[in-house]
Parts: sequence; structure tokens; C-alpha cells
Amino acid sequence: MKKNKELTAKMTLEEKAAFLSGKDEWSTRGFTHLGISPICFADGPAGIRRQEGDGDHLGLNPSLPATCFPSAAAVANSWDEELGQRIGEALGGEAASLGVDVVLAPALNIKRSPLCGRNFEYFSEDPYLSGKMAAAYIRGIQSQGVYACAKHFAVNNQEQRRMVMNAVLDERTLREIYLTGFEIAVKEGQVKSVMTSYNEVNGTYANENPHLLRDILRDEWGFEGFVVTDWGGSNDHVKGVAAGSDLEMPSPGLDSARQLLEAVQDRTLKESSIDACAERLLAAERELSEARKKRKESPKAASLNQTSHHDLAAKAAAESMVLLKNEENLLPLKKGCKAALIGDFVFEPRYQGSGSSKVNPVQVDTMEKLAGEYELHITGMARGYVRTGEADANLAQEALRLAESADVILFCMGLDELSESEGLERTHLKVNQNQIQLLREIASVNPHVAVILNGGSVMEISWDESCQAILHTFLSGEAGARAVFDILTGKVNPSGKLAESYPLRYEETPAFHYFPARERSSEYREGLYVGYRYYSTAGVKVKYPFGYGLSYTVFTYSQFKIHEKGVSFVIENTGERDGAEIAQMYVSLPEAEVFRPLRELKGFKKVFLRAGEKKTVTILFDDKSFRYWNVRTNQWEQEEGTYEIQIGTSSEDIRWKGTIWKPATTDRLPYLKKNMSLYYSGKIQQVDDVQFIELIGAPIPSGKWEGELGENDALCQMYYAKSGLARLVYCILTGLKKRSEKKGKPDLNLLFIYNMPFRGIAKMTHGMVGRETVDGLVLMVNGQFFKGIKKAAGGYFRNRRENRAYEKRLQQLTLLHRDQET
Repeated sequence: MKKNKELTAKMTLEEKAAFLSGKDEWSTRGFTHLGISPICFADGPAGIRRQEGDGDHLGLNPSLPATCFPSAAAVANSWDEELGQRIGEALGGEAASLGVDVVLAPALNIKRSPLCGRNFEYFSEDPYLSGKMAAAYIRGIQSQGVYACAKHFAVNNQEQRRMVMNAVLDERTLREIYLTGFEIAVKEGQVKSVMTSYNEVNGTYANENPHLLRDILRDEWGFEGFVVTDWGGSNDHVKGVAAGSDLEMPSPGLDSARQLLEAVQDRTLKESSIDACAERLLAAERELSEARKKRKESPKAASLNQTSHHDLAAKAAAESMVLLKNEENLLPLKKGCKAALIGDFVFEPRYQGSGSSKVNPVQVDTMEKLAGEYELHITGMARGYVRTGEADANLAQEALRLAESADVILFCMGLDELSESEGLERTHLKVNQNQIQLLREIASVNPHVAVILNGGSVMEISWDESCQAILHTFLSGEAGARAVFDILTGKVNPSGKLAESYPLRYEETPAFHYFPARERSSEYREGLYVGYRYYSTAGVKVKYPFGYGLSYTVFTYSQFKIHEKGVSFVIENTGERDGAEIAQMYVSLPEAEVFRPLRELKGFKKVFLRAGEKKTVTILFDDKSFRYWNVRTNQWEQEEGTYEIQIGTSSEDIRWKGTIWKPATTDRLPYLKKNMSLYYSGKIQQVDDVQFIELIGAPIPSGKWEGELGENDALCQMYYAKSGLARLVYCILTGLKKRSEKKGKPDLNLLFIYNMPFRGIAKMTHGMVGRETVDGLVLMVNGQFFKGIKKAAGGYFRNRRENRAYEKRLQQLTLLHRDQET
């Protein structure tokens, strides 16, 4: 850090201010005369998206080939930290080989609602599992001399109007549910960069939120890396720098740097705040430059091994798939059985989600091409349906004819591209009806149906009476088809278990009445009761519980022992096949004085056992096993009581219960039970204002769009504009959005623009537009057309002049430095 301070001292204030904003879409500014090179970023939750030529953050322009691994929603089902670390190592190695310094991964936001369009990119509804898997990815990525970037910090759970949405929640829910995963990523993964989210958290944008960035991330957790905005996610760069956000991306031009200079001049920002950000960014640049240098000296270390990484993608997919149903042991298929392959996904698999995480895969396996490599007699293949939902009688009839002559039907069905994507929310949890109708018709012809279910998000599974088996593949990456056949034929014994609950109906989910936000504020009235925490506590039945998954073998548990450090027990594989079991430890406090879910995951262990083998398993307690956040003492506390330690194979299949007593760390309890009856019962689907106010300890912000629109309102809010022209633009944008949806594939650029605030025009146009032009556009939208257009036009030309002048000064400073060196 001393060297960084010395280097910072050599930089002028103008250089330091410019350093804190990106140079282009994916790189920071370099200062060659000081030996400071650009830092290169790339997306990467499921694979490295390194673009050639002009970059864009949505993946509209093609990227270089890279391995497409299963999505995080899939890999989380493996509950395998070692596997996560191996995937991370591959991601880091490929990033290094492609010249990438920082991989924008992993994404570990909580799946608050199954409707979030980006859930495929996140691990789980549970923060402990999310954090452990994220930390594993991080360790792997950073072992290759590149940085991981944990995102999106924090409370990023909604895609619609995500850049203008305010998440309203209590501190305890924030800490226990939405920050715990990040805490594990920082403390156990030692992540070196963190990306802030677009949204506000309790009225303050995450990127300029001192409570998040300073109090918690740096002071409490000891984070020493740098903080970067989401692309276009800076609201006020001056406030961001003051709060400890180090880098604004992608490339807002020099308007943001000028704002920093003005703030220092008028004493609303200390120069020391700019210095602190610059020093952290320099520390990263120094370390990454050294790693680049070592790779040049040993180029083999940064090679892209396509074969081994494709094999790893296949292994990851196989370990992540979940066997949901297997009546009469239909699976694995018998050698040589006559099988018919039906479904559009047979020919064109959906192996990844849409948005900034989209990878240009090295190769993609399909069931159509791989079927001949396995000991199956394939009687034929048919598409059967149009995946986007349109009726096609000819396709259906072809499938029905094929079904009559087969021993087993392998019916591939699932969500289409429009069902889950960055930038949009799902409107329901259903699979397209034409697929369900065909499944039922096929079952009436041939009851021996195994469904191969495809999709990265929760679905309503009300059609399962029409099949004997269900293998859920999720979004399984480029080698997913191989993994499917490996499991179907018994080469691999399925071991995945669900990282999120599957409800019977969407209406029964905890945030049903609160998600998505109808106005500006998203009220987290369900509090702690996310996913299984709600279903178990409120006694709501689900289709498939959190932690559930079947195997081709049988595991028995015995010899349980509890001690001060944890729980030990024996697992035996009493079946005829080798396999892996995932044991889960939940903690409960019956009759607690402080309300809490019925049970919470606090540990897990994945164990491989050969047929007939037994092993002793130990799951240790840690600092998160018994704690809760006390909003009265403003710190983690432990309630006195006899805790129940539960070992289960899912959140609803508890095999053993033991007890352990723990003392209290305070006698200052945070709640009055009589004021919060719904939170004590867990029945939180209809929380009234009185109890929500009691929970958050503050008045509920209105969140309504009232009066004139401002720079932080989204373009889609021009519905409220006073200007008829602005309302016309809104109608045009909405019409274009609807037409794109009818085509069955999301228009990511249009979705981004639709949900972007006016200020985003200045942040996402590479310096072409500045804040003054945005102010003029807002005036126009609010009915002051002539005043607004004058300000917008004047601001546009002023911004261009001032940018050129700033760039010229930076060039002059470069020459001056060089002259001084010589």
C-alpha cells in the first residue's frame, strides 16, 4: 500500500479523478507514463464473455469462444464446493488466456421470488448455500491470477426498473438473508472485488450507500479489495466515491471526473476520498500486472484446454441434475431398450440464459447427435411442439405415432428463451400449455414416459401424473446433453438436490403479494421468510422441498452424536449402485423469544459412497449456526435456549433431531410478540402496514410516482410524463417491447433502454452525453420543451468541448511526466 501511496502522489488530481471511471466498455484508464496499465473486465458467471471489437454489456456483439458451464442455478444443486472451485479454476484460466483481469462473477443474490428473470444466474434461496458455493468459485478463479467480482451488492432481486427501484427492508432481514452470502464470499472466499447493484437500499443507492460499503463491507467484514459499479449503475459519482465505491463503469466520459473536481473545489468531497479509491484501484492494477507478467513468462499456465474444460462442464452438469421422480425405477434405462426422443430441446437445447452472462460456447452437445453413442435403440426423434407455445397439429401427430412403438418415451420439455432473461420478470411459473398437452396425449398412448425437464428457474409441475420419471437438467451448459445420457443410462448416478423450493402454485409463494414492485418501492414484507423458511414455518405444502433429490441407490443414517463443536453420524449406501449423498444440518429453536423460521440450513456435507460402503460424517458448527441480528443492540446476538439440531435429506425430510443448550449474549430482546403476530407465526403473505412498520422501525416510504419525473426515473415511466411527445415515445418503446416478446426471444438492448433511468443516458453513451443534457431532456419530458431543448443542446456541445479540453490536459500531463523523467 505504501508504493500505491507513492504512485498516487505522482498523479495530479485530474488524473486521479479520471482514473476512477472506465476508459471504454470493458477497461479502465491506463497511464503509461506512470506504468499504470488498463484493467480488463469480462462477464463470467457461466463462462467468459470476452468480446472482440466494440464491446457492449448485454452480449449483443459476438464474443470469443469459451467453455459454457452450467448456470449457477444448476451447479448449486450439486452442493459440491470442490466442484465449484474446479469450475472457478477453469473460468479463471480461460479469463487469463483471453487477457481478462477481472471476472464479473459469481452472482449470489437471493432468489426472493421465483418470478425474477435472472434467477438462473443465482445460486439459491438460501444464503448459507449461496455463500459457500460463491466462495468456492472465488477461490478457484483467483487461484489463476485474476480477480473474481462478487455481485450484485446488495438486495438485487428484481429486474423490472432495477435501476430506479428502492428495496425497503429491515436490518435483520438485510443481514441474515441478503448479506450473509456476501459475508461468506468476503471472509472465506477472500474475494478481491465487489460489484454494487443498481437499486436503492432503504432510500440510498447501493453504490453510494455508506452503511453497505463502509460500515459493513470494509469496517465489519474487513474487505480490502476494490468496489466497482454495475455497468451504468452509478447514480452520483461524487457520493459513490465518498462512500468508498472506487470505479465507475463502463465509460461515462470525463463528465464524472469533472464532477469530482468540482466537489473537491467546493469542499463537498475530500481529496483524501479520491486518494483512497485511487490507491485501492492501484493496488489491484499492481497485482494484476504482476500476474500478467508471470503468465507471459509461463504461457502454458494460461492455456485454454477445450477438451478438459468440456469434460468438466459435462461432470458439473451431471452432478447438478436432480432426479425428481422415478416410479417403478424406470430410470436408469435398460440396455438396448427402444426409446423415442421427443421434444424441440432434443435438437436445440436451452443450455444457458439470456443477458450479460451469455457465452459463445466452444462446442454444444445435443441429444440428437449423441444418442447413437449409448447402448440404446433409438426408434426415432420428433420435435412434437413449438417451444414458444404456438399450436402445431402436424408436429404433435408425428410425436404420437413415434410414441406408440417405443418402450420408453424420453420427452424433453421446459421453459423457452422468453421465460427467463436479464432485464425482465416472468409473469407466471407455467410451462407452455402445448408441451403439457402433448405430454398428456403421449402418456395416454404409452405410459412409460421420462420427462427431461429444462430451465433455469422454478416451474409449476402440475403435469407429473403423466410421466413415470422426471430428470431436471436446469440450464446445463454446453455439455449438458452428454450428462443427460450418462444419467439416463446409469453411467452416472444422479446426486443433485434442489437449491430452491418448488411450490405447488405461484400464489402460494411468500412474496406473492409484494413482488414485483408496482411502484418505486419494493417492500420486503415477508422478512426472513424466503423459500423453505416460509413453507416449513407456515406449514405450506410444496411440490418438491429445498434440498430434495432422488438417487438410484439408498442411503441410511445412524449413530448420531452431538457435541459442542458439531454433529457426527454414519451414512451407509445400502443399495446396489455407487452414489453420493448430501446430508443437511438445520438449526431450530422451538418457542424462541425472538421470532425465527422453523429451521434454517447451517451446514451440509456431500459424501460419495460405493455400494455397501459406510462413512462417518461430521458437520461442524460455525459463527453462523446460532446467531441472529438484534436490531436493538445493533449486532449479532445469541438467544438463550435449547436448540434443536436436525439432520435431514431435505428441508422436509428430517432423519434425526438432537439438542444443545446455548447461553444468551444479551437480555435486550428486539421485539414485542404482541405487535408482530404474523412474523411469529410465519404466515406473512398478508402483512399489514402496522406490522411492517414495526418490523422496519420506520415509516413506509410512499414509492409512488408523483409530480414531475426526475433523472432517476426510468424511461418506461414516461407514461406519467406531462409531455405528449414523451408519452408517444413511451408508447413506441412499449410497442417494440411487446413485438419482441411475440418473437419468443428477449430484445436485451430494448429491455435495458426501457428500464433505464434518464441519468443512464449520461452514463452509457461513452461521454457523448453529459449531465446538463440529461437535465434538459427531463425538462422536455415534464412539458418545458423549449427550455429543455435549449439546455439539452447547449449542454451537449459544452460537454464535448470540456471533454476534449480534459483529454488534452491529460495528454499534456503525460508529456510533462515524461519530460520530468528524462
